Amino acid sequence: MAAIANARVGLAVIGLGTLVVPLDSMVNVAFPDIVQAFAIPIPVIQWVVISYVLTHASLMLVFGRLGDMVGHRRIFLAGAAVSAVAFVGCAVAPAYGFLLAARVAQGMGAALLLSCGPALATFLFPEGERARALGLYTAIFGLGGAVGPPLAGVLVEEWGWRAVYAVRVPLCVLAFVLAWRLPGAPMGTPAGGARERFDGVGAALMAVAITAALLAVNQARAEGQAGLALVLAGVAVVAAAGFVRQELRVERPIIDVRLFRDGGFAAINLGNVLINLAAFAVMLLAPFYLVVVEGLSVSALGLVLAGSASGMVVSAPLAGRLAGRIKARTLLVVGAGMVAVSLGLVAAMAGLWVMVPALVMQGVGLGLYQVAYTDIVARTLPLRARGVAGSLAMMTRTLGTVTGASVLMLVFQTGGLVSGFRAAFVMAATLSAATAAMLWWKAGRHE
Repeated sequence: MAAIANARVGLAVIGLGTLVVPLDSMVNVAFPDIVQAFAIPIPVIQWVVISYVLTHASLMLVFGRLGDMVGHRRIFLAGAAVSAVAFVGCAVAPAYGFLLAARVAQGMGAALLLSCGPALATFLFPEGERARALGLYTAIFGLGGAVGPPLAGVLVEEWGWRAVYAVRVPLCVLAFVLAWRLPGAPMGTPAGGARERFDGVGAALMAVAITAALLAVNQARAEGQAGLALVLAGVAVVAAAGFVRQELRVERPIIDVRLFRDGGFAAINLGNVLINLAAFAVMLLAPFYLVVVEGLSVSALGLVLAGSASGMVVSAPLAGRLAGRIKARTLLVVGAGMVAVSLGLVAAMAGLWVMVPALVMQGVGLGLYQVAYTDIVARTLPLRARGVAGSLAMMTRTLGTVTGASVLMLVFQTGGLVSGFRAAFVMAATLSAATAAMLWWKAGRHE
């Protein structure tokens, strides 16, 4: 079968498969229906999120490394196939346990798709246009975030909660069929040469470390689970130490941990965790304010929340074009600063006329930051590790979001609706501003 020659067409195919991941924002809208369908307590619904996120967060770097070894197209095709099967499983789930198992499979599919999506996107374009490719790829996430909540409202109302999974099956099937025409492994990468030995021990240690760390954060705010949280944190620390030791020993590690000895590179990755932690305050807490205080309907709520994602759709391609003209550190700092200002405006609780443009500003800032950050990671790691580079960018984003879900909710619950909301957003704005300052100080070498 002839390969796709047009870079934009190829990117559209990659985007089709990738889109099913940010469209998972639809699931949050379906939570009330899922609770009712399976007659489960409301707090138990959190495992629909946890089972999915833990899986793809812990496996993303592993699959990125596999993509660098055997070819990114193969991993992407596997992701489309696994995702299609998982969405069918979710849509037909006869019991809550079955749904959770299907969500684990969905997490594996998401990890496969995300681990090699950025690498495939950048290899479609000349290396000098890498940032442009990443800008267009990042815009896909904004598009999914903008479309997801409003679409979910219609689907759930007309066909029930199962529709938010079923609607993504055709997307996966179409992406699987079309992705066969994507370019194979680029010449000069390990996938085009001799077989390498996969570091299974390192992969296992990293999966344990990430899973235990995220579960520890989740359980830290659960009543009566402090002891379990400490045990999980201990497991995470031991596994992480073991992972670092293993990666320093093997010839071809999952990721070269020596890169993080560079303070600037470490700061940039930490910054991506922190900026996504802070930004998640919008999706996590804004619905409470908009429904209870502003009195919005569910459909209106979806439209308002789409403002942030819409801002990213606009700014991410722009950031890709600006990357060659403006220093990467400047884009990072400006992006983080815009997020800080926007979250501060939301904290003011001055009404929709302030909140809506603030959410758009937040999305613009996130788009600038994400593209500049991913481009830095891609050019810092060698070309043969492009899958790992893209996976690292996606993983740090996920770690920030998941950690934010626990930390921000903990702050929110310290007061009433209004005071807790303001406190959480003030903290998020402060954290974003501190991230901008840290990057201005530490990221100079990665301009």
